[in-house]
Amino acid sequence: MSFDLVRDELIQILNEKGATVLPIEADSPLLNGPLDIDSLDLATLVVALEEKTGLQPFREGFVLFHTVGELAALFTKAV
Repeated sequence: MSFDLVRDELIQILNEKGATVLPIEADSPLLNGPLDIDSLDLATLVVALEEKTGLQPFREGFVLFHTVGELAALFTKAV
């Protein structure tokens, strides 16, 4: 469920900026990869996920993540 939500939000961000939407897999890198997103897009994604889920995985500080799947896992584990 979390992966689907992250993927859907990413697709929305990409569509809104007119970027090409490539297949998004769990191992897709969020930055410096084939997805046309930057750090501002990533911050927008995290805020949207927090608002939609009510979860705040970064409440206690930054947690390192690189891929779509790693970000999705943070929103699965967050309490």
